[in-house]
Amino acid sequence: MAERLSPTSVTGELPDGLIDAFWAYEDALLDNDLEALDAAFAPGDSTLRGDASGLLVGHERISSFRGARGGAPTRTVTALHVRVLSSEHALIVSENRPRSGGRGLITQLWARRPDAVGWVIESAQVAGAPAAMNTAIWRVLGNPLVGSTASKGGALEGETVAVKDLFDVRGFAVGAGIPEYLAEATPAEANAPALAALLAAGASVRGIAQTDEFAYSIAGKNVRYGTPPNAAVAGATPGGSSSGPASAVALGHASIGLATDTAGSIRVPASYQGLWGLRTTHGAVDSGGLLPLAASFDTIGWLTRSASVLRAAAASTLDDAAQQPVEPQFVISTELLFAADPAMQGALVDAVGRLEAAGLIGEVGVVDLGDISGFFAAFRTVQGAEAWRRHGEWITAHPGVLADDVASRFEVASTITDEEESSAREVLGAARTQLDEALAGRILLLPSTASTAPSLTADPAEIDAARAATLALTCLAGIGGYPALSVPLLEVDGAPAGLCLVGPRGTDLALIDIATTFVS
Repeated sequence: MAERLSPTSVTGELPDGLIDAFWAYEDALLDNDLEALDAAFAPGDSTLRGDASGLLVGHERISSFRGARGGAPTRTVTALHVRVLSSEHALIVSENRPRSGGRGLITQLWARRPDAVGWVIESAQVAGAPAAMNTAIWRVLGNPLVGSTASKGGALEGETVAVKDLFDVRGFAVGAGIPEYLAEATPAEANAPALAALLAAGASVRGIAQTDEFAYSIAGKNVRYGTPPNAAVAGATPGGSSSGPASAVALGHASIGLATDTAGSIRVPASYQGLWGLRTTHGAVDSGGLLPLAASFDTIGWLTRSASVLRAAAASTLDDAAQQPVEPQFVISTELLFAADPAMQGALVDAVGRLEAAGLIGEVGVVDLGDISGFFAAFRTVQGAEAWRRHGEWITAHPGVLADDVASRFEVASTITDEEESSAREVLGAARTQLDEALAGRILLLPSTASTAPSLTADPAEIDAARAATLALTCLAGIGGYPALSVPLLEVDGAPAGLCLVGPRGTDLALIDIATTFVS
């Protein structure tokens, strides 16, 4: 039970039952009594709860958030200020001291309403003690962690990088989102070439950012370090496996996320959090010093808040001689479009219509990609076989370490036979030829993800369904080795989503230049 502190200051006549209701709420917080906490918040769709992660609107969303949170940090109320607004409304501002240190502040609007028993909270704003570092986003943080190597100036001067915890950073070990893996790893002797290119262009490293375990997920959750917040949609998944860099960039902690994309790990968090994200042409960026997942599909790319920073990062890293122009001839595939949920389909069609009406793109054609029904299964088979070949020995030696969903994928991967892998590779080889012929130098437009970011409290089956639908869209770029750019141009019910441009190999910079005209 929380220690009862008398109000530090009161204006107006203190209503009966108000302070008792406040302390009952504090007791429920300490006990993580979800039923009592639900009853303390006003029913209906207008109830508000906000904190540094964003605003939750409606009793149902607040209740779902609380159920997923797993309890609030222990704190002691140190001051209680009450401002009586009427016989039915009062404002309470409480100061607290968390056990973990620092100071917190909570502002609550309490009401006595006919649809509730006693006093209830209509609005709450929670300001916790500022953390020195959000360990759900960052594994290591500095100011800077690694300085620029440019002699002076550079295209990326002043930019800061969040490095996904798969890249070598000199003096630091790679952790791959797993504390036990980090404990056994040795510090890198040199920076990965992809990082070195950014440093040579004038950027500095802000820190090493978290990833899903072995990068084998697109949800963005990490049961060991915590789930990075979605800066655009409170209470939603951030998207992975480049979740740490994406959240760091979306929150303004860094301006560039150095990341990887095997099956969508740049495009998915970019879509979920309203960022620019580029998966580069396969092999266009030196993958030295990178812990692989599935080398046949692994690519390196970047997450940014603007097209200009993305282009500068890409131009500083890609071989300009290997880049080529592309005619802005756009096509869509109805089969791919229908893989997305209806709201996302509508958002893409509306966006294409706006771009056509503004004269930014010509009339968009419809392309027949042929029978692509078996592409995803073949992709998943080869990806799984390569992932198990790379990490299976370590996983076998460390049973029970991985989260259930990641462990399940590796368990399936461990059963893939040589014959199944060989057959899947034949399918992918034919698929690549089929896609090359169908697209023939054109730019494919599709949703970056099949839906907006699912709620953190969504049913696991719902998250799995969203994952499968999204991977059916994102795997095509991996199969073809194509560059794929997610542009923050779509919106569904206030949540961001990406318009994805998939172009011919070697058109990475051209895609950025074309997409920049969409938002200028």
